[in-house]
Amino acid sequence: MADRLLGTGEFARRSRLSLKALRLYERQGLLTPASVDPANGYRRYGEDQLADARLVRSLRRLDMPLAVVGRIVAAPSGERAALLAAYWSGVEQRFAVQRDLAAHLHVVLTGGKGLSEMYEVKQRDVPGCVVLVEQRHVLQPALSEWIGEAMGRLEKTARAYGGVSGDCLSIYHGEVSEDSDGPVEVAVPIAVAAPPAEAAARVEPAHREAYLTLRKREVEYPQIASAYDAVSAWVEANGHTVAGSPREVYFTDWDAAGPDDEVCHIAYPIK
Repeated sequence: MADRLLGTGEFARRSRLSLKALRLYERQGLLTPASVDPANGYRRYGEDQLADARLVRSLRRLDMPLAVVGRIVAAPSGERAALLAAYWSGVEQRFAVQRDLAAHLHVVLTGGKGLSEMYEVKQRDVPGCVVLVEQRHVLQPALSEWIGEAMGRLEKTARAYGGVSGDCLSIYHGEVSEDSDGPVEVAVPIAVAAPPAEAAARVEPAHREAYLTLRKREVEYPQIASAYDAVSAWVEANGHTVAGSPREVYFTDWDAAGPDDEVCHIAYPIK
């Protein structure tokens, strides 16, 4: 038996979509009428299209973009749940980043109130080591890309000296923002007794440092500034002085880490 055709009014009522929404979804290719009368443009929808129409309505209630809705509706029924799960995972990740930014802005707008409650600052002794280095003046918008590229170059160079022997660093010898360009130094440790003459290298001296730990989603600008402020405030509050440039210490595989995985320490050498 042929599927029953419904006029736009009945289809809108049963799908709980407005006529305006039906016109929009037709233009977007999400819900194409089963037939269009060439004489008067009268549209009819198949009764079997009601399930997709209700699905579109539900997905839009998630504030899902029409392009994503279209991919889910067009997908085979067995793939739709996975597409929805992937989309919602992205939403939750974006919300987590926005939540961290809101917390950072709250600290900024209240003059630093609540900063100490956001992070746990600890101390540790760090042994000296030889590091391969690359340094550049770089503004914040280009910072992450340059750090990744510099670490890749230095890790490749490190193979000639037995490979990377510890956590990689990005050291900030000056402020980095949209207007200030550091400089920034990337440092990759190698297990040799002295800096090799044929490579850009130096000794990173042994020191004591104050540090806190960040998850991957927290390593975002500008909210990462709150982490630096928290360590700096702890140093002052506990009677220490800063004895070196602040740095980020990367202790895990960045690319393999998820947004809630701990990936980085924000550290200040102290005395």
